[in-house]
Amino acid sequence: MVLLHVLFEHAAGYALFAVKEVEEIGMLLPQVEESLLNVGKLNSVVKLAAFFPFKSAQSALENINAISEGVVHADLKLFLETNLPSGKKKNLLGVADGKLGAALQEELGASIQTGGVVAEILRGVRLHFSSLVKGLTALAASKAQLGLGHSYSRAKVKFNVNRADNMIIQSIALLDQLDKDINTFSMRVREWYGYHFPELIKIVSENATYCKLAKLIGNRKELSEESLEALEEVTMDGAKAQAILEASRSSMGMDISPIDLINIESFSSRVISLTSYRLELQEYLRSKMSQVAPNLSTLIGDVVGARLISHAGSLTNLAKYPASTVQILGAEKALFRALKTRGNTPKYGLIFHSTFIGRAAAKNKGRISRYLANKCTIASRIDCFSEVPTSVFGDKLRDQVEERLAFYETGETPRKNLDVMKEAVAEASEVAAEIKRKLEKKERKKKKREKRKLEALSTAEGEEEEEEEEVKTGGEPGSCENGEAEVKKKKKKKKVKLEAEQEEEVTTNGPEETASSKKKKRKAEAEVKQEVEAEALQPEKKKRRRKVEEE
Repeated sequence: MVLLHVLFEHAAGYALFAVKEVEEIGMLLPQVEESLLNVGKLNSVVKLAAFFPFKSAQSALENINAISEGVVHADLKLFLETNLPSGKKKNLLGVADGKLGAALQEELGASIQTGGVVAEILRGVRLHFSSLVKGLTALAASKAQLGLGHSYSRAKVKFNVNRADNMIIQSIALLDQLDKDINTFSMRVREWYGYHFPELIKIVSENATYCKLAKLIGNRKELSEESLEALEEVTMDGAKAQAILEASRSSMGMDISPIDLINIESFSSRVISLTSYRLELQEYLRSKMSQVAPNLSTLIGDVVGARLISHAGSLTNLAKYPASTVQILGAEKALFRALKTRGNTPKYGLIFHSTFIGRAAAKNKGRISRYLANKCTIASRIDCFSEVPTSVFGDKLRDQVEERLAFYETGETPRKNLDVMKEAVAEASEVAAEIKRKLEKKERKKKKREKRKLEALSTAEGEEEEEEEEVKTGGEPGSCENGEAEVKKKKKKKKVKLEAEQEEEVTTNGPEETASSKKKKRKAEAEVKQEVEAEALQPEKKKRRRKVEEE
């Protein structure tokens, strides 16, 4: 007789159930499936053999992470080795996950079964787990599930904020969308303003410049020699500015009302603001790529690198792809069409937008795209798994592609990959060491600053306590002197706080914002003086009140 045991993983712990004699075919009948919903009938089929509760939330999280990755945790291995019956009888262990089952088979050497009867039994166990385990209530089980669910999700979501490739994916998607929108809106401005000044379309071809000119010119009849300077500023070309002025005098466009002009100008200003925002976004994407994937961006460019990451889904996914996949990434439609029709497969996908493929001769485009895809794969893997991001490898890989291009054109033999990589490793280690030194120095400075701030605050608090004691012991005769001393000490305390705040501002904002911090300092000092004066006047006011009351 084959003994079937079923492993059930719960947020509270591991449970091993012994399944009584059961028919494989009978278990899959609809009537039997329905009977599993009843606890009494389920008890006749399944019996709890052992239960291993997790010691802490951390232990539960470690175990659930191991299960999700299909790895056998030490706790699970010990639990099964202890509780699975060992003897001449053949043991069969039922597991829900096939990946975990394969790992258990390798670790324990037991026969593993997944799906079919096991899935049905586990469905019933999952439904009535709290009633099958003694001492475990439904409320406690649900709380354990909720807590573990939150901690598991939190652990999965956690990542280094500075190296988030999600921001790159969103930025490149928004950049593409902005390009489409700016193009559409510019065409609308051209068409709209073209009724009034149709000759301007032929003179100015660039969309952003056209929108700026439409906003500047307004009514073409008002253009004169005085506005030539302003036109030159926008077009950056004196000949073009003169051509616009001459065209406005002999234009065949229709007259336009002031209200229509106001609408065209407001729409043009929106398009101009979108264009300026697009430039800012491109700069942001460049800075993000230099943080997240410096080697890939150095090798192939910021936009193409960002598109590759976006198409792959993440930098990790891109790093996992082989070079052959990276080569045709973005040309999937053409690839499957070619496979279907038995035609020629595409030579390149997104990497076609790289300058290297454009510079290569027609016969060498396929060869250089294959070589470039190989180098992109190396760069993405270095970026993904390196602790300190540097662009050293990207520079070296770029040089290799340049050498390969020269080899195809002139026949000059390029350097060996081994020699180049040795150089790159040596340089990268130096750069990484320098970056680490800088980070350590910054950390030390931060700690010193915090320590100084704490010391200043503690001394100020100590002085305040001394003042209070003096006021208590001194009484009314020396109240004026005490008041003056108190004012001085309060001034000192405020000054200490101000200095600490200024230091913090300088370190966080850098040298660029020192002018603004000086203004803040003056303003804060003025406020402190006012407060101190008000506090100094308070004891005098109290004295007057007392005298009035006595009289």
